Amino acid sequence: MKYILIVLISILAFPVIAQDKNFEETELSVSRMIDGTLLTPLNSTNPNLAIIIAGSGPTDRNGNQNFAKNNSLKQIAESLSNAGIATFRYDKRVVKQIKIGKLDKRIMFDDFVDDAIDVLTYFKSQEVYSNIYMIGHSQGSLVGMLASPKGADGFISLAGAGQNIGDVLVEQVTKTAPQFTEETQSVVNKLKKGKTTNDYPAALESIFNKELQPFMINWMSYSPTEELQKLNIPILIVNGTKDLQVSVNEAELLANANKKATLKIIDNMNHVLFLIDGNDLENSKSNNESWRKVSPELIASLIDFIKS
Repeated sequence: MKYILIVLISILAFPVIAQDKNFEETELSVSRMIDGTLLTPLNSTNPNLAIIIAGSGPTDRNGNQNFAKNNSLKQIAESLSNAGIATFRYDKRVVKQIKIGKLDKRIMFDDFVDDAIDVLTYFKSQEVYSNIYMIGHSQGSLVGMLASPKGADGFISLAGAGQNIGDVLVEQVTKTAPQFTEETQSVVNKLKKGKTTNDYPAALESIFNKELQPFMINWMSYSPTEELQKLNIPILIVNGTKDLQVSVNEAELLANANKKATLKIIDNMNHVLFLIDGNDLENSKSNNESWRKVSPELIASLIDFIKS
């Protein structure tokens, strides 16, 4: 792994203790492209640490994008740290690139894995945490799986796919735009073989545009179930019954891939980890509703798993 410069940054030159919260908050730059927030429980010696990895797109440390602000990952981090578990959540590198106006269009899926390994390596080197857990949400689930062999003591998948991402895309298109199923399958078949193509529906430009295809080829080179089989650490697989992007079946595929895996299915929890009582419209709108609270059952399950 390439050498990285470790820089510690604090806006006020010292940790900030949040009022009415049982943790202190420190801003960290773990590498040139990775900035994040470390929450350290108060009056705790050698706590467990959870590293939280965001999902697809330009997602920041809190689980937000420009038009989808839900603070789901921030809520998880603060809830765990209030329960005595240290947490580190970080912006994906594309977030910083966008902020500084230098978006690297050559970015690959493996870059996200390298970033997660850098974060894990940094905190392992501190030698102050009892155990370190990787928590990956959505795309971050596979990222966490691939990084975990570098020293994680446990792995947690939140709304992570069990199938190859190419097969997931075909399934999603079939549900939402079945008229493009055959063409989508054709494109995915080519990408799986490492070949780019100009032959894709204009309606799917955001998924298959030519600049994105090398990234997709890299992503499609991994099978989540095969990667999970390689882990010899405690594993928790979590999914919700109202996840419109990743079905419960995906979680079951992951859980069946490793005997060390525990499966947790939460009724009415959606992809951004909120509980939804209503229809798909309410479900979709919740992506941009930061007033909602992450599932209490999810938080309890995470705390129990990490503390056990």
